[in-house]
Amino acid sequence: MGLLIFYALISILVSFLCSILEAVLLSVPQTFINLNKKENKSYASELEVLKKDVDKPLIAILTLNTIAHTVGAILVGVQAKVAYSELYANANISMLGMDFTEASMVGLVSTIMTILILVASEIVPKTIGATYWRQLAHASTIILKFMVWSLKWTGVLWVLQLFTKLIGKKGVHASMFSREDFSAMTDLAHEEGVFEESESTIIRNLLHFDEVQVKDIMTPRAVVKIASEAETIKEFYDANRNMPFSRIPVYCKKIDNITGFVLKDMILEE
Repeated sequence: MGLLIFYALISILVSFLCSILEAVLLSVPQTFINLNKKENKSYASELEVLKKDVDKPLIAILTLNTIAHTVGAILVGVQAKVAYSELYANANISMLGMDFTEASMVGLVSTIMTILILVASEIVPKTIGATYWRQLAHASTIILKFMVWSLKWTGVLWVLQLFTKLIGKKGVHASMFSREDFSAMTDLAHEEGVFEESESTIIRNLLHFDEVQVKDIMTPRAVVKIASEAETIKEFYDANRNMPFSRIPVYCKKIDNITGFVLKDMILEE
């Protein structure tokens, strides 16, 4: 029974570690890496290498996780039979009106293992990794670097990469942001209080500059405030104290003869 528990714990713990590493690796954004590189944190460059060629650490994680599940299930199943022969072979036990046989013991242990693996080595660790990736990034980088090195040294990584290259292109996991992504992130940041409303409005407007044409922002001639070259600043200001425009076209003799423009703020400073 002791070996049964030992093998089960080892299998769950290894899978627990793999799930955390996977969640942290996929949760860390490039912005976090860049900030840590500026702070001269050594692990940031190593983490960037792992993120740029994310197939390698993912292969290492999934390989170790699969081994833990497969070997763990085999060893636990074998020990379940041994435990039955040691504890219940000579006993006449019934469960739910059925005889408790060796097959029943294996089935019961397998059911418990399935539940434990689902909860303790999948749901819980991935939640932890996705939530606390900032705190776990450094340690995860060290572990992943060692795992990748181990598989590369044994040649296993090279063999497994051949299969990934057959079904996908290198860099398929690379993080790509579109304008729509940035716009959605801006809205989310405003909702969470990171940006003020005016700041989020400025960012959204910047993202839509390529869609705006000059005619969309032009002031209609009927409401344009225009000044003559012969007019003094005081005369123009007295006649237009509440003018909302920042740029004032300047003409010479005829309104259609525009010779330039001035900025309202510069005029007021003078």
